[in-house]
Amino acid sequence: MTSGTSLTAAAASIVGRHTQAASLESTFATTTYHRKTVDGVEVFYREAGPNDAPTIVLLHGFPSSSREFDTLIPLLATRYHLIAPDFPGFGQSESPPPSSYVYTFDNLAKTINELLEQLNINKYTFYLHDYGGPVGFRIIPAHPERLQALIIQNANAYKEGLGAKWAAIAQYWADPKAHPEVFDAFVSLTATEQRHTLGTSHPERYNPDTWTDEYAHLSRPGQGEIQADLLYDYRTNVASYPAWQACASTGHRFLWSGGGTIPRSSLPVRRRSSAIFRTPKSTCSTPATSPWTRRTTRSRVSFLRSWPNIPSDRSVDYSTRLSTLYPPSQNRSPP
Repeated sequence: MTSGTSLTAAAASIVGRHTQAASLESTFATTTYHRKTVDGVEVFYREAGPNDAPTIVLLHGFPSSSREFDTLIPLLATRYHLIAPDFPGFGQSESPPPSSYVYTFDNLAKTINELLEQLNINKYTFYLHDYGGPVGFRIIPAHPERLQALIIQNANAYKEGLGAKWAAIAQYWADPKAHPEVFDAFVSLTATEQRHTLGTSHPERYNPDTWTDEYAHLSRPGQGEIQADLLYDYRTNVASYPAWQACASTGHRFLWSGGGTIPRSSLPVRRRSSAIFRTPKSTCSTPATSPWTRRTTRSRVSFLRSWPNIPSDRSVDYSTRLSTLYPPSQNRSPP
């Protein structure tokens, strides 16, 4: 459910932290790979960066895995501690049959929350992409005190963001057995490619290995049943949107990027491809009273160039630039 308008990397250092971890040279070689058993399921995760740095937990989308963050992790790991797990049924994590693991977003959230607790991670920023959205949005209300900031990339929490294709999926929710063609289209090679390339003006920049590898995973024995269960359970996400909207609009700084996830009527000004929001500290159950601050992609890049240690390579496309913002503890405000 990615799109060509997605940002491959979003602002990460909106994390509130009063101390700055020592810099650490980071390359692909400094990423480490681990497995933990959580409730009897082996969960794979990538880790990078200093352990005493602010933690960013990156939750991937469908039908990918933490591999989607491979190029982003080294860019962030000089200043942040990164944890990027694969959900059960995805990537390198175990894929038990639905008879032994219930494939719902409630259960994915429970597994990821327990993984973080096993790792003793009790303060973090969430980077939520696509399926990572409903997983993270279920964890946040249970532990709002643990969340420092939200980075949301093409993860939906508004009906307006569903789009026309979800009308057919709604028919599938009503009667899955009567509409097998909806699921078949959802996991097809064409749809898998289009999640990366649809709408792009630069198809030559996309590595086809990305979607052929994802499609190979979807074609494995047992994957059809797993992904059908999750697609059917996605209807519970739509029912939860009002609660998630309240949670996302209170208590934390966050950046929301990607087309269609927030209706324009919810913003004080016309929304373009992404927005940065800052709200007063509170919890997900307390409404915020301060207006949101919005910046478009272009003005955000202008803001980045005015700060030290920001890459100034103008050849990097705005939609793929790493948006590195300094934490508010440094008492600097956007221009």
